[in-house]
Amino acid sequence: MKETMINCNNVSYKYRANENEEEKYAVNGVTFKVEKGEFLAILGHNGSGKSTIAKHMNALLLPTEGTVVVDGLDTSNSECLWEIRAKAGMVFQNPDNQLVATIVEEDVAFGPENLGIDPKEIRERVDDSLKKVGMYEYRKHAPHLLSGGQKQRIALAGILAMQPDCIILDEPTAMLDPSGRKDVLNYIKEVNEKYGITIILITHYMDEAAQADRLIVMDNGKIILEGKPREVFSNVKKMKELGLDVPQVTELCYELRKEGININSNILNVDEMVNVLCQLK
Repeated sequence: MKETMINCNNVSYKYRANENEEEKYAVNGVTFKVEKGEFLAILGHNGSGKSTIAKHMNALLLPTEGTVVVDGLDTSNSECLWEIRAKAGMVFQNPDNQLVATIVEEDVAFGPENLGIDPKEIRERVDDSLKKVGMYEYRKHAPHLLSGGQKQRIALAGILAMQPDCIILDEPTAMLDPSGRKDVLNYIKEVNEKYGITIILITHYMDEAAQADRLIVMDNGKIILEGKPREVFSNVKKMKELGLDVPQVTELCYELRKEGININSNILNVDEMVNVLCQLK
């Protein structure tokens, strides 16, 4: 039986846009678990609550109602905050907001230094983390001279150097070009598959979500769909009602089925599509 990394139980979060308005639910009664070593993607349009729930998973926000437990530690216990954030690191949308030093290797060392790690071990962690994300050769460079994708990989290396059990990525590729997006996602997948680190990816890109082990789709602060990518994306009509896309080949299958062609509706990529079309008579 797999161990639980994060357990969100009946989590709600209320906020006020301004003093004169009534409280609103950003997250409303959300319950789910994330297993250790899992790659979970959370989808939803702007305002769906996906980024709010992400910030609960390393105690940047605390629930108005319900509980969030990270590897056995309750986020409402203020004495556990540092330990929780060491276990569940977070990478944000804009890498420039996470880079604090003028040299790449100094930036990656920043987190471990704050944890009080021995300098010799920090050196080893920095080199190891930069190699994991393919940025070791840039260790003496200035971060501000790097591309967006390279900066995001440095931000990821900074979290890896803290040796977390889980990494939460809040739309990490939103500001990148397609090439940068592809590179960052490949390194995220490698970190998950090769090193067993739990990944929680908040995204609005369907092609990224399709590569996860499991999907959660949120709308209006609630979980609307949950399951493996094939299961979730086969609900094309429901996804469109939520204002979300599905992978292009999945949508093509959906349209072909509407025209009476007997084709599987849970196809996710071009290779699968080609194989199925070749088998049609």
